[in-house]
Order: sequence, then C-alpha cells, then structure tokens
Amino acid sequence: MPHGTDFKTLDFRDIEGLSRAITVEFTAWSNEIEVTQEMIDEFSRLSGDDYWIHSDPVRAQAESSYGTTIAHGMLVQSLMGRVKVNMPVEITGFRNMVNYGSDRVRYPSPVLVGSRIHGRCRIKQVRAVDAGTLVTLEMHMNVIGSEKPSVINDLLVLYMS
Repeated sequence: MPHGTDFKTLDFRDIEGLSRAITVEFTAWSNEIEVTQEMIDEFSRLSGDDYWIHSDPVRAQAESSYGTTIAHGMLVQSLMGRVKVNMPVEITGFRNMVNYGSDRVRYPSPVLVGSRIHGRCRIKQVRAVDAGTLVTLEMHMNVIGSEKPSVINDLLVLYMS
C-alpha cells in the first residue's frame, strides 16, 4: 500500500479519479531480489533457452563482454511478480483482476549473475473497456545502483466486477 498522506483508495470504476493518478513520477523502490545462477539455470531448463551467455559461466567469463553470465530478459521480467511495489493508489471494488498482457516490453541493460534487482512503477494510462477498467502500469526493474532499467514493461492490468 502507498505510504504518506497522499494515499487514496479508489473504486476501479472511478475512471476520472484513477486518471488523476497518472503521473511521470514513479513509486518508491521495492524489496530487493538477488539473481543467482541457480535461478538462471532453472529458467533455462523451463524455457529451453540454454544459450551459453546464460548457462555457461566458464565460457561467459572467457568470451562474453560482461565477463560472466547474464539473466534472461524474460526471467527478470517474470521476477516482477516477486517484488512488492507500493501502488500510487489502492484500487478497490473489483471482483477479479488479471494480467491482460503488455503493450511494450524492452530489455535496455543486462542483469549479471549475482546482481540485486528491485522494481518500481507508475500509472501510465487508465481506460474503461467492456470488461471493466484497464490500467497500464509502467514497470521498471533495475539492478541496484543503476539508473538504466534492465526491464521496462507497460503492463496491462484488467480490473473486473
């Protein structure tokens, strides 16, 4: 939940109120997650993407410009589910909410094995749709201390009655 005196609770059908929460400002950073080789290996096994830059630490040290293995962009994107991001508003009154997809996903910088990452978000767009209210959250996942995001995801969340 958001912190401070600006905290608001808004019904998912209040398009005007939710639209006022659209901002260029991001929330505070979330909790931190360490990206381990074990996580990368498990993702490689599950996804079938075992390209050496992810799965071969010895070769990555010798041949990669990073000097080590890097996490798959899709792995870092999936870790968004493990960060606890404080939303700018608490959205209430819905019966169900679902991940409706993404409008845009980018992987601007790598996450080296052993890095710690965290996330933040902002409300980018709100619109009424036949099924309910569609909120676009611009989610960023960054390596701790890096200004450049590792993942930028315009995540669509559908709130339904």
